[in-house]
This record gives sequence, C-alpha cells and structure tokens, in this order.
Amino acid sequence: MDAIRADSIVKKFGQVTALDGVSVEVAAGELFFLLGASGCGKTTLLRCIAGLETPTSGHIFFGDRDVTQLPPHKREAAMVFQSYALWPHLNVERNVAFGLEERKVDKAEIRRRVGEALELVHLSGMGDRGIDQLSGGQQQRVALARALVVRPKCLLLDEPLSNLDAKLRIEMRREIRRIVKEGGLTGVYVTHDQEEALSMADRMAVLNKGRIEQLGTAEDVYRNPHTAFVSGFIGETNLVKGKALEVRGEFAMIESAAGPLVGRVTRPEWVPAAGEEVILSIRPEAWRVDSQSGENPITGKIIERSYLGQRIQYLVDTPVGIQQVVELNPHLVREPGETPLRLTARHSDVAVLQA
Repeated sequence: MDAIRADSIVKKFGQVTALDGVSVEVAAGELFFLLGASGCGKTTLLRCIAGLETPTSGHIFFGDRDVTQLPPHKREAAMVFQSYALWPHLNVERNVAFGLEERKVDKAEIRRRVGEALELVHLSGMGDRGIDQLSGGQQQRVALARALVVRPKCLLLDEPLSNLDAKLRIEMRREIRRIVKEGGLTGVYVTHDQEEALSMADRMAVLNKGRIEQLGTAEDVYRNPHTAFVSGFIGETNLVKGKALEVRGEFAMIESAAGPLVGRVTRPEWVPAAGEEVILSIRPEAWRVDSQSGENPITGKIIERSYLGQRIQYLVDTPVGIQQVVELNPHLVREPGETPLRLTARHSDVAVLQA
C-alpha cells in the first residue's frame, strides 16, 4: 500500500477552474472519501490521482514517488468506474483476467490470481457466467475483482454504487470497506452520497467549487462543521441567523428571533466579534421535544409530520423559522396543530458558524 499526496493541484479546462490549489494527504491503508455536489471537482481530483487527467499545476505523489507525469498503468493504481465498464461479450473470468492478459502474465498465474480475486469479492465458482446473467451487485463485484487482480497499491472508486438500489448499496458499502481493509489497499472514493461517506470513510474531504471546505473524520465533520455549506451538505440541519453577543471559551451567546441561544464555535481559527452576524446549525436530532428543563428553549407548533419507521420527523414553526425535528420514539406520534411544543437543544449540539 502507498500513501497518496496531492500537492497544490490546479486543473483548468479552458477558462473554467475545476480545482483551485487543492492539497490533501491520504495515509497508507486509509479509505478516504472525496465528497461534494456535482461540479465541485471531486471526480477531476480522482482522475488526476489516477493519471487520467494531468494537473495544470501541482504534483501527485504515491509514497515518495512523484507520479504527476506517469501514465495510469505505471502508477500501481486501479480504478472502478460508475458504469462498471465490463465487457458484455466476455464471461466473468475473462473480464477479471483482462488486465493481466494485457500485461502478458503467464496463463497459469492468471488463473490463480483470477480465482483469488473472485474469492475476495465472494464470487467463487461464477467465472463462467455471462455478464448479462449477473445482478447489479454481482456486476459491481466483478468490476472490483478486475481492479484487484492486478494487485494495485491504491484503489480508486468513482461513485461505484450510484447505479444500485438502496438495499444493494448498503450491502456493497460493507463489502468495499472489507475488501480495502483485507486487501491492504489505500482507497480513494468519490461520492455525492453523504450517508455513504459517513458509514464508510476513515476520513473525508468536502469539496466546494474546486476547493476543500473541510477535512476530517466522519464524526468530526458531522459534529463540528466549519461552514454553513458543510453543515448543510453533510446530513440535514436547521440554519438559524443571529448576531454574536459574547464569547466565553468555545461557547458563544447569540441573539436570535427567539431570544438568546448558546452554541459552540466549531471553526478553530475563528472567534465571532460582538455584533457579528453568524449562523447557527442545529441538527434535527439535536432538538428535544417537550423537555421540562433544558438549554436553548424555544416554542413552536407542528405543521407537518413524516412517519419514517424508526423515527418520526416533524416540521415545527418557531420564531426562528421552520425547524426539522426528529423524534426517536416512533411510538409517540404527535399531530399537527397540537398545543405548542417546547424544544430544547444542548449548547454543545449547536454549532456557531460564520455567516
């Protein structure tokens, strides 16, 4: 396995800057996610790492090797595409063996390595199947086996689960993480699916308009967003406008339409000045319903509810706007228009962000 480092990567397509000085380090053996909306630059960065695009400026390193100008086949990296890119006229075994045949590997060695790769992706005994005989999940496993059979040090994945249904996506999340860890690989995975990233990543980088907005573990990025963009992109949140009154340590008191609210300043290098406009980010699950005692109390009325099985989601009209509120007790169903609710949120569960 190799560590991967992108150093000050700029990539321009004519007058359009897809990547604007992006730097990121992926540790050896890490499953690292590049996350962001369409057009943010995440796939362009992955293609630069793979050698499918050449940066306008900056450098790509695999371990200590500068691979910026190396062609893809000399980087010891393998890529899995969104479309799988399987050969429909070849069976499973021939699809997996294709890269080895191109490298003129001995036939006996090809058979052995194809068998190992199919076993790793749980497709042993299916080498003679046609691609059209496989489910979407099985085709994805074949694409993974084809990438793994060449024994790469790095595995690069470009939205590999976007064509699968919800149940298969959950199953393949576990499988891809298992394969990366058991195979001793460094993985870089591109997605726009926040749940995918939160459930799989060792660390992630959130990109926006060609730049990295935040980098960290899934829990850190979710719990401590540095910007309103990150807080809104990673999971659901309520954004509340206010003005800073005072700051004590990591906590700030904010003037809002519902009165003073207190939250944590989550961006390390920033402290709001008195009177500065700020944004509060409050996750739906951070609100507690009808708590008799609690921090940051506000009142509101339910205007809509959605029953989601394990939880119930409400829209509550409050002085600070309509709030999404998640009730984790699905047996306690509240109806719209009932007596006003009292909502509270712990100071530590409210993030204070720059406006």
